[in-house]
Amino acid sequence: MKKAIITSLLTISAVTCLAQRDFKAEYEAFKNQTKKEYNDFRSNCNKEYADFMRKAWATYKGEKPIPQPKEEPAPPIPTISTIPPTISTVPIVLDTIIPAPKPHHIPQPQPIEPIKETPRPDDRYHTFSFFGTSCKVRLDDRHKFSINNTDEASIADSWEHCSLPLFNNVIFDCLELRKSLNLCDFAYLEMLHEMSESFFGSETNAATLLMAYIYCQSGYKMKLAISNDRLYMMYATRHTIYRQSYFLIDNTAYYPYRMDSESCRICHASFPNEQPLSLEIGRQMALASKPSAAREIKSATYPDVKVSVSVNKNLIDFYNNYPASEIDDNFMSKWAMYANTPASPQIKEALYPALREAIKGKTPHAAVSRILNFVQTGFTYGYDSKIWGYDRAFFADETLYYPYCDCEDRSILFSRIVRDLLSLEVVLVYYPGHLATAVHFNEEVKGDYIPLNGKKFTVCDPTFVGARVGMTMPDLDNMTATVILLE
Repeated sequence: MKKAIITSLLTISAVTCLAQRDFKAEYEAFKNQTKKEYNDFRSNCNKEYADFMRKAWATYKGEKPIPQPKEEPAPPIPTISTIPPTISTVPIVLDTIIPAPKPHHIPQPQPIEPIKETPRPDDRYHTFSFFGTSCKVRLDDRHKFSINNTDEASIADSWEHCSLPLFNNVIFDCLELRKSLNLCDFAYLEMLHEMSESFFGSETNAATLLMAYIYCQSGYKMKLAISNDRLYMMYATRHTIYRQSYFLIDNTAYYPYRMDSESCRICHASFPNEQPLSLEIGRQMALASKPSAAREIKSATYPDVKVSVSVNKNLIDFYNNYPASEIDDNFMSKWAMYANTPASPQIKEALYPALREAIKGKTPHAAVSRILNFVQTGFTYGYDSKIWGYDRAFFADETLYYPYCDCEDRSILFSRIVRDLLSLEVVLVYYPGHLATAVHFNEEVKGDYIPLNGKKFTVCDPTFVGARVGMTMPDLDNMTATVILLE
């Protein structure tokens, strides 16, 4: 009996092992087949794209740039004599409510199929600098090619060359850099440009094609263009960019990347599942730190509210290249995009500890009062039209760097600080020619307010110098206001 049981168990064990081997073999076969299908699918997409590239070109004329909206800004009110002795409590009539833009909640574009890494013992890296940040990708002489003629066949041949498996590790490395450095879409495009030009040389057709190929394979919507024997790339975006010409193709606006030409020949081929670029900055980028000169900022009313702050010059340089834009054809949406951009780690480390100490133990009203006066009196007002020649909004870090700022810059910075340090809801309040803020307190607070979704948002104006919480700037208190929601 015992012998029979043992024999049965051995038989079951053998069958189980055989089944496991069969399962493993089937799994490996399935995995290899899936990988082959993936390779075949992406390879076929690129082959069809290159074939289409040999004939699908047409001449397009650029559309005129959309000018940046201009308004005469309301000047700051710097004299204490204009501050009323008592605070009124008046509801402000709402004109329009602008919802917070949501594009950065949309996942970043992805390749049509995951890019598989294939480590090789002879992998060699190309290193380059992106706004002071050291980067490396697997690029070497084996990846080199040249485009001597900007005819359709030459460009298509180069695209097919880039489609070789040899380039998969390069795409993989670029996508990993996008992830590890928290690059927004536009920063990723800038990074690809820097990488390609450092490898092939500045303003070369090969550099443009490599940039465009990796950008396309990463899931982004783009077009190739030819002008004066130079190859250029154009990108589609969910935003309307100011002061930059664009080309309308199939009812989609494509913005030329570093090209200044009124007309050009454009390849209107499309890649599967391509997605437009977003100009939102949902996460702060992990750029290498290059501290700027320290700057002292202090409140005139509360002497203990003072900081010595230095910002990351690498980030400032990146912001200096960032295109101004709007969403859904509403120029007020740009302020929400700037205000919703997170403060940099340098600001959180340099500015926030001192401010936290200054508001420690204070009620929300008292804490906001101190932060409000800090922003009102710690900065010098300057008109964008005189300084920049056009209206330019600042990210929070920029206001702490540049010597001058205006009402929109102060409101963006104030809203960022209050949300980060006190976790209070803040909205932007727009009057014609002026931008302020309003804060929802978890306590009863006197002052002009905006009724919104069953809550009271009390006016806080960072440009009305010396004004307390709840005070509306003179000449604006009888106006209706537009509210811009923030996250």
